[in-house]
Amino acid sequence: MELVKVDNAQTARLFIQVHADLNKNNPGWVRPLDKDIAAVFDPEKNKTFKHGECVRWLLRSDDGTWIGRIAAFVNKKYKTKGDTQRTGGIGFFDCINDQAAANLLLDTAKQWLQERGMEAMDGPINFGERDRWWGLLTEGFHEPLYCMNHNPPYYKDLFEQYGFQPFFHQVCFALKVKDPLQEKFFTRHDQLAKDPGFTARHLRKNKLEKFAEDFSIIYNKAWAGHDGGKELSKAQALRIFRQMKPVMDERIVWFIYYNNEPIGCWLNLPELNQFFKHMNGRFGLWEKLLFLWLKYTGRCRKFTGIVFGIIPEFQQKGADAYMIVEGARIIQGQHLYDDYEMQWIGDFNPKMINIAESLGTYRSRQLTTYRYLFDRNQEFKRHPVV
Repeated sequence: MELVKVDNAQTARLFIQVHADLNKNNPGWVRPLDKDIAAVFDPEKNKTFKHGECVRWLLRSDDGTWIGRIAAFVNKKYKTKGDTQRTGGIGFFDCINDQAAANLLLDTAKQWLQERGMEAMDGPINFGERDRWWGLLTEGFHEPLYCMNHNPPYYKDLFEQYGFQPFFHQVCFALKVKDPLQEKFFTRHDQLAKDPGFTARHLRKNKLEKFAEDFSIIYNKAWAGHDGGKELSKAQALRIFRQMKPVMDERIVWFIYYNNEPIGCWLNLPELNQFFKHMNGRFGLWEKLLFLWLKYTGRCRKFTGIVFGIIPEFQQKGADAYMIVEGARIIQGQHLYDDYEMQWIGDFNPKMINIAESLGTYRSRQLTTYRYLFDRNQEFKRHPVV
């Protein structure tokens, strides 16, 4: 077997093609857009390069067949509360069902990380934000959500036989939109509705700047500081919302306010893989026209939960139920979609797990973030509960 470093345009294209070739017969697999993968490794598009570095390899068999790939990266801002070691990352792993081949890929990444002072590696993770390409699919091998990893079941054995241990599990929840909410949601909603200070409204694209600012306020109160996360500026939030604007459905992006101050949000998007699964990784002019046609003919019947949160002062007071009921009146009442699935929730966050389960959902899939300690005598600790 031979390792080939990705260091030019040709090998960069191969890095994408190897994934497609190894997964084309994988049930449920949807080819990611080539541009989404390429952007991760483009310093001009991925700001993680400002405080990190990465490398990629391809693996070729003795007969010249491409049989695997992997990326390794160091992100100086990647740290989990309680960590006592410097931890790097590996991701974009693909391999035939051969432990020796997997070991060669993982050993190579390990050595590269050790040379940069790392003492552990997490994977498969992204060189960037956690909302995409994070975790190994370990349960629920059906069509993935947009920018979600999808792999054959045997990858779990390749990782665990190498010595990786689950650092945390990432649980997704789903439901049928037509299913009624549990009565307790209406009870909590009605209690808060007696206070005229509570209001909920869905996003309006013609007021995008206002809703982006509201999101930045909620984000900074609810999430900034978790696992090294930093505050989100108004400008950053507006850039995110402008990027999402072409695919947004106003009626499924909700905010809750108290005395006109934002206290929570429920951000959903149409499930983009419902469109992109028809495009074989490309997104040129023809694919953009196809996307618009699919969008405006109502071919997407599934939507995805991206962000849900209430600021600490209003948690466990029914604000979540109030916002959900207000949103459901339109989403269910207008029969906008058939299926709903939430982006993953870490098992280290039991509060959010409980909220998801209380909606009457079922567990649709599980991904797992694995950790490998280079010092095999060091005590392994799972992600702390938040």
